[in-house]
Amino acid sequence: MSLYAGTLRHRIAIQRRVETQDSVSGDITISWENLYSSVPAAVHFLSAKEFIASRTTQAQIVARMTIRFLPNLTAEMRILYLGKVYNPEGWLPDNDSGLEYLTAPVSEGVNYGE
Repeated sequence: MSLYAGTLRHRIAIQRRVETQDSVSGDITISWENLYSSVPAAVHFLSAKEFIASRTTQAQIVARMTIRFLPNLTAEMRILYLGKVYNPEGWLPDNDSGLEYLTAPVSEGVNYGE
Protein backbone atom coordinates (compact mmCIF):
# COMPACT_ATOMS: atom_id res chain seq x y z
CA MET A 1 0.00 0.00 0.00
CA SER A 2 1.34 3.40 -0.92
CA LEU A 3 0.93 6.41 1.28
CA TYR A 4 -0.07 9.39 -0.85
CA ALA A 5 0.72 12.94 0.23
CA GLY A 6 -2.96 13.95 -0.03
CA THR A 7 -3.89 11.58 2.78
CA LEU A 8 -1.43 13.29 5.14
CA ARG A 9 -3.44 16.49 5.47
CA HIS A 10 -3.21 16.96 9.24
CA ARG A 11 -0.25 18.31 11.23
CA ILE A 12 0.85 16.76 14.50
CA ALA A 13 3.73 17.35 16.90
CA ILE A 14 5.56 14.43 18.47
CA GLN A 15 7.07 15.20 21.86
CA ARG A 16 9.48 13.39 24.13
CA ARG A 17 9.78 13.59 27.88
CA VAL A 18 12.74 15.48 29.35
CA GLU A 19 13.78 15.22 32.98
CA THR A 20 15.99 17.90 34.49
CA GLN A 21 17.40 17.92 38.00
CA ASP A 22 17.56 21.14 39.99
CA SER A 23 21.17 21.72 41.05
CA VAL A 24 20.17 23.22 44.41
CA SER A 25 17.25 21.13 45.66
CA GLY A 26 17.85 18.00 43.59
CA ASP A 27 14.19 17.91 42.54
CA ILE A 28 13.40 16.33 39.18
CA THR A 29 11.35 18.50 36.81
CA ILE A 30 9.50 16.84 33.94
CA SER A 31 8.89 18.76 30.73
CA TRP A 32 8.14 17.93 27.11
CA GLU A 33 10.08 19.02 24.05
CA ASN A 34 9.20 18.68 20.39
CA LEU A 35 11.09 15.86 18.74
CA TYR A 36 9.21 16.57 15.50
CA SER A 37 7.13 19.75 15.40
CA SER A 38 5.03 19.66 12.22
CA VAL A 39 4.61 16.10 10.99
CA PRO A 40 2.18 15.45 8.12
CA ALA A 41 -0.29 12.80 9.32
CA ALA A 42 -3.53 11.04 8.51
CA VAL A 43 -5.76 11.21 11.60
CA HIS A 44 -8.71 8.83 11.68
CA PHE A 45 -11.03 8.98 14.69
CA LEU A 46 -12.90 5.78 15.43
CA SER A 47 -16.53 5.65 14.40
CA ALA A 48 -19.12 4.74 17.04
CA LYS A 49 -19.23 1.19 15.65
CA GLU A 50 -15.42 0.82 15.80
CA PHE A 51 -15.32 2.34 19.28
CA ILE A 52 -17.97 -0.06 20.61
CA ALA A 53 -16.20 -3.03 19.00
CA SER A 54 -12.86 -2.02 20.53
CA ARG A 55 -14.23 -1.61 24.06
CA THR A 56 -13.69 -5.28 24.80
CA THR A 57 -9.92 -5.06 24.31
CA GLN A 58 -8.66 -1.48 24.07
CA ALA A 59 -11.30 0.71 25.66
CA GLN A 60 -9.15 3.83 25.56
CA ILE A 61 -8.20 3.87 21.87
CA VAL A 62 -9.96 6.85 20.26
CA ALA A 63 -8.11 7.23 16.94
CA ARG A 64 -5.26 6.07 14.77
CA MET A 65 -2.61 8.34 13.31
CA THR A 66 -0.48 7.41 10.32
CA ILE A 67 2.77 9.18 9.41
CA ARG A 68 5.67 8.57 7.07
CA PHE A 69 8.42 6.53 8.71
CA LEU A 70 10.46 8.39 11.34
CA PRO A 71 13.20 6.73 13.41
CA ASN A 72 13.32 6.31 17.19
CA LEU A 73 9.63 6.70 18.04
CA THR A 74 8.42 5.02 21.24
CA ALA A 75 5.15 4.60 23.10
CA GLU A 76 6.53 6.79 25.92
CA MET A 77 6.24 9.85 23.67
CA ARG A 78 3.10 11.89 23.17
CA ILE A 79 1.34 13.52 20.24
CA LEU A 80 -0.22 16.98 20.12
CA TYR A 81 -3.05 17.49 17.66
CA LEU A 82 -5.44 20.45 17.64
CA GLY A 83 -4.50 21.40 21.20
CA LYS A 84 -5.10 17.93 22.68
CA VAL A 85 -2.64 15.37 23.98
CA TYR A 86 -2.76 11.84 22.57
CA ASN A 87 -0.78 8.85 23.80
CA PRO A 88 0.54 6.41 21.19
CA GLU A 89 -0.02 2.83 22.30
CA GLY A 90 2.83 1.81 20.01
CA TRP A 91 4.08 2.48 16.48
CA LEU A 92 3.10 -0.19 13.97
CA PRO A 93 5.21 -0.37 10.77
CA ASP A 94 3.71 -0.97 7.35
CA ASN A 95 3.40 -4.60 6.19
CA ASP A 96 5.54 -4.30 3.06
CA SER A 97 8.95 -2.91 4.00
CA GLY A 98 8.38 -1.63 7.53
CA LEU A 99 10.08 1.60 6.45
CA GLU A 100 7.40 3.48 4.51
CA TYR A 101 4.92 4.52 7.20
CA LEU A 102 3.96 4.01 10.84
CA THR A 103 0.50 3.81 12.38
CA ALA A 104 -0.16 4.57 16.03
CA PRO A 105 -3.41 3.67 17.79
CA VAL A 106 -3.83 6.51 20.27
CA SER A 107 -5.68 7.19 23.49
CA GLU A 108 -6.60 10.63 24.70
CA GLY A 109 -5.30 12.29 27.83
CA VAL A 110 -2.22 13.51 29.61
CA ASN A 111 0.88 11.38 29.17
CA TYR A 112 3.60 11.65 31.76
CA GLY A 113 5.80 9.21 29.85
CA GLU A 114 5.41 6.44 32.39
